Amino acid sequence: MSDLSEAGNLPGEQTVAPYRRSLPPGAEAEFEISGLDHLGVPVWSAALWPESGPFTNGIGYGTTRGAARTSAHGEMFESVNAWRTFSTLPRTRGSYEELVSERGPRGVLDPREACLPAGSDYTPQTELEWVPARRHPGGEEVLVPVELAASRFADLGGSPPPEECLTTPITNGLGAGPTFAHALSHALLELVQRDGNSVSYRALDQGIAVDLDGVEDRQARELLRMIAGGGVDVTVKLAETDLGIANFYAVGEDREPGEPGGGVHPLTVTACGEAAHPDREIALRKCLAEFCAARARKPFNHGPLSPIHAISPPGYVERFRGQPLGSEEDRSLEATLDWLSRSYGELRDLISDPVLTVRSRTALSGVPTLGMDEEAPDYRERLLEVVVDRLSKAGLEVLYLDLSPEDGGARAVKALVPGLEVETLSYGRIGPRNLRRLLDRGSDLVITGGPGGRPGAHRILLPPQAEAELGPAWLDYEAVERTVGNLYPLYREPGRHVAALAAEERGIC
Repeated sequence: MSDLSEAGNLPGEQTVAPYRRSLPPGAEAEFEISGLDHLGVPVWSAALWPESGPFTNGIGYGTTRGAARTSAHGEMFESVNAWRTFSTLPRTRGSYEELVSERGPRGVLDPREACLPAGSDYTPQTELEWVPARRHPGGEEVLVPVELAASRFADLGGSPPPEECLTTPITNGLGAGPTFAHALSHALLELVQRDGNSVSYRALDQGIAVDLDGVEDRQARELLRMIAGGGVDVTVKLAETDLGIANFYAVGEDREPGEPGGGVHPLTVTACGEAAHPDREIALRKCLAEFCAARARKPFNHGPLSPIHAISPPGYVERFRGQPLGSEEDRSLEATLDWLSRSYGELRDLISDPVLTVRSRTALSGVPTLGMDEEAPDYRERLLEVVVDRLSKAGLEVLYLDLSPEDGGARAVKALVPGLEVETLSYGRIGPRNLRRLLDRGSDLVITGGPGGRPGAHRILLPPQAEAELGPAWLDYEAVERTVGNLYPLYREPGRHVAALAAEERGIC
């Protein structure tokens, strides 16, 4: 495994150093994984086993090896500092009703605003643990439930226990960068991106392909040439534009995947790249780059360990064999193991409709855009200003927790935009935005007025104002299960190498 003293020989050290300076003592391994896919877009892995605290890792990508390495360390930096911050963050215990009487409605987040799972037994009298967040802009303190602010169960330190949490903590909304504006803009765009595609792709893919005539971004054009030249047919699809922000995702397949065991890894056909940005050209470039990176990331995270052994530092694979990670979710592990038992062709057929299917087309030139100069000195500040403004006009406010270490070398945040944090088809989290989207589509996943005699229907906990407008509503979990079917690994994936080790034990190739 790599020694930190050797880091000067690795790419991008100047931008990586601020992230690495705050790492706690422990064993670290970092290396390039680009070679796991023939397209060769730079993809980097970073991992840390701290002497105190949970295992943390990051996978990054970019147009250069230095950018990919920086991205990986940025992702790891987010997780390290989330755990470190939550281990010392003051907590308040009480019910929403009690705390509002003390602090006023602006001082406490109503959990019903944060898209709780349908059927939750939460009431305003439920006792919870709360941590302080800040409103942006303005900086006022707002108490938020700890499980909504955390990024994984490890952040909670055992309290509340998983069975008492309002929902499963998720990494959505983590951001890092050299400045606060960089970190927060990154985090907010991730929230926007995942909100936009939450009920518009994967099992609910709407099939809206983007015609890419007239692409202006030089790097996006180069990625398209590289993808086509590598024998891959890519389709860029439109998820959403309701905030005036381009929200794209890219999927694709190899023209000649090769023979089983000797061609491209079957998981590459499930690769997807996602991005949201006010500048549609930047969004396009980012989703294409992430698509290419996902073709290496998926075989790395879940595929056989023998190819990993060949590209990783000595001792890396052995450490996982000796101290395997646990699976936080049995469902994602079992579903991923099922995928690992399938050939490229079988997986392609499994996801083809709807993931690879095109039902309509729209021109790139018709997608809303705001041209932005990434080289401008105030680019990140301007980007943050634009995104916050778009959210504000939609009636959405920005909250954040500052996760930055004291050395000030780099910044990390966890952003919350109540109303955007949705995991509808994985964890049943749904609020007014997704309810309206599904109602407008005539979806059988939701019901209004009454449960309609459906045993799988569970009441959606809407904020009072939204329920007054939309009426009582239900999410049908049985319909969700039928819709997701065998596609669950598109929503939730097991941890690094967890599926590979389980596949070895069960004799799955």
